[in-house]
Formats: sequence, C-alpha cells, structure tokens
Amino acid sequence: AAVIMTAYATVDSAVAAMKIGAYDYLVKPFDPEELSLMIQKIVTQQALVRENVLLRKVLKRDYHFRDLISKSPAMQAVFDLARTAARSNSTILVLGESGTGKELLARAVHAESPRNHAPFVAVSCAALTETLLESELFGHEKGAFTGAAVRRKGKFEMAQGGTLFLDEIGDISSKLQLDLLRVLEDRHFSRVGGNESIPVDVRIIAATNRDLPKAVADGSFREDLYYRLNVIPVHLPPLRERLEDLPLLVEHFLEQLGAEMNRRVDEVSTEAMALLMSHTWPGNVRELRNVLERAVVVASGQVIEAADLGLRRSAGDALDPGATASLDDVEKHHIARVLQDSGGNISLAARTLGIDRATLYNKMRKYQLRKDGEHEQEELTQ
Repeated sequence: AAVIMTAYATVDSAVAAMKIGAYDYLVKPFDPEELSLMIQKIVTQQALVRENVLLRKVLKRDYHFRDLISKSPAMQAVFDLARTAARSNSTILVLGESGTGKELLARAVHAESPRNHAPFVAVSCAALTETLLESELFGHEKGAFTGAAVRRKGKFEMAQGGTLFLDEIGDISSKLQLDLLRVLEDRHFSRVGGNESIPVDVRIIAATNRDLPKAVADGSFREDLYYRLNVIPVHLPPLRERLEDLPLLVEHFLEQLGAEMNRRVDEVSTEAMALLMSHTWPGNVRELRNVLERAVVVASGQVIEAADLGLRRSAGDALDPGATASLDDVEKHHIARVLQDSGGNISLAARTLGIDRATLYNKMRKYQLRKDGEHEQEELTQ
C-alpha cells in the first residue's frame, strides 16, 4: 500500500492518487502521529485481507478422507466407519474433545456422500444465545423481533439438499432441543415469527465434547433427541492417544504454514520433536497447529528448535516423578501453567491451548482454577 505526501492537495489530485493505487494521501506539513495512525490502519487492513483470502480458500475446499492425516489404527477405524456412514442419509453424532477435528471429519463425510453437490453448512451452537441460535437455524420473518428488518433464511434452508453440521450440540437450551427434535421427526419447520411450514431435506451431523449419556441421566439433555442424533456414533480419539500421528501432522502443518506465511521452515530438531511427543495436548490437533505456527514465526532458520515451541518440558514433569499422574492431573497442571503465563488473559490462554473460551471456562470450573492459575475453592463464575 502506498501513501502519497504532497504540499498541493486538491480533490482532483487525491482522486488521481487513489486511481493509481494509493491508500491515502497526506498534506505537508503533517502530524507524525497522523502518519503513524495511517500506517497502523494499512497494516491492519492488509492483515484482514490476507486472513479473508485464506478463510475463503478453506471454505471453498472440499475435505475428503484422504486429506485427513493419520496412520494410527484407531483413526483408520474411525475413517472406515465414517466412510461407510457417508453413503447413507443417517444422522451421525461425532464425539471427541475440542480440537480433535470433528468438523473436518464432518466435511469429509459430506464430500464423499451423495449430497456433495449441495452445501455443507456449519453452525457453532455454543457461540450464540438461545434467541440468536434459533434465528440462525430457522431464520426469521420481517418484524419477528426488534431489528428483524427483513426476512432472513436460516441454516436449515441454506443447507437444503446438503449437510447441516451442528457443532457443540450438547450446549443447546431445552427449548431448542425440543425444536430440533420436531424438525428431525416431522422434516418441517417454520421461521421465527412465521407460520409457513417449510420442508427440510438435510443430512444432520452433530458433534459435541460433552458426555451426552451423562447429560441425559442428569436431565440436561433430552433422551429422545439423543437417540435421534446417536444413530451412527463416531468417537474421535484425542491426540495423546495417537501420538504415532504426531510426526505426520507436524510435517503436514509445516508445509501448510510455509505456504500460508511464505516462509520455509520444514525441519524439526530432535529435541523439539521429543518435546512435542512428551506434551499432553489438551487442545489436541488445533493446539499443535497453533504451537507450530508460533514456532514458524519465531524460528531463526529453517529448523524449529525446542525453544521456538513455547512449551515447557511436560506438564507432568512438575509432578512427583515417582507417582503416576492421571490425565486429569496432567491437564489441570498444564492449564494452570498456561493461565499463569498468560497473566490471567482468558482469550490468550484459550488460543495457546487451542480451545475456545467457553471450553476453557468449563475446564477451569472442573479443576477449580482461577484466572491466575491458582486453585480456587469457590465456584468460578464466567
């Protein structure tokens, strides 16, 4: 981006400068602070443009099972089941921790299904309030609520003929559980504020990191909806249970990041790989990619060293070496350390762990951790 500096500013000269590609222009004499702010805006705008281009590429790409990186027997069994399920119209429930690749698996199922000519539409059920999620799923009529200035189609209509991926399905409210159950049973729905019965032809793939049978038992999730969703359950193992895949994933992500960042860093030192293999990966594959992205940025050469990863030896190393730590103990210690290193910044800690804020808050409640990583006896409030 170019900024033109001139002592003779006119409307015509400004327009001419813009036409040949200038971002803006400054009239001399100018305030250095004005130039600094303009440069900041340019940097921000260019970063957003690059991010938008990458996101568009991701959204347009079809993910097939051949694109999913794994050689572990557990994951191969998952792929075999999902590939078989793709040929049907049955509802699939993908179960697994945050960051295990539930949406990628859903996209692969769609790409190899008879519905691959139609849209794949994803909705994060945990990211929206009940009212917003209802409108997001079913759409709304003009005037249905304050701010509804026009009729809007929902995700069910957008996915017509294709696949609707409902991520974090275990977090939806009781009302929306009932609404979704009715759609699955009747194959019709109405927009918010409307009476028209709209037919539905979508394949549902739902996903969650919650223990849904436990949620059914405690009454927080409808049993009838659970059975409607759990026609073909697919369990994705966490990264710590398939560490034989880690070197393959590292190679894949370094190639991907190198292309995205136009920087060649394609080797990992023996010490760095040992550190990656010893890490417990509570954020799973998403956390691994974030760690490698950081390493590519800070590496001084083409080889990633252990110091570039931003990881300590292992969360378990600080525990008694003579004791066998449970996975919960290891995860708790790791999250506490990341919270401490992040200075209580929840967004930063969540990004470092490769999980979203809601998941981090849930884990903080589970382990009774404060924002500073210290143990808290009292219940956390978000």
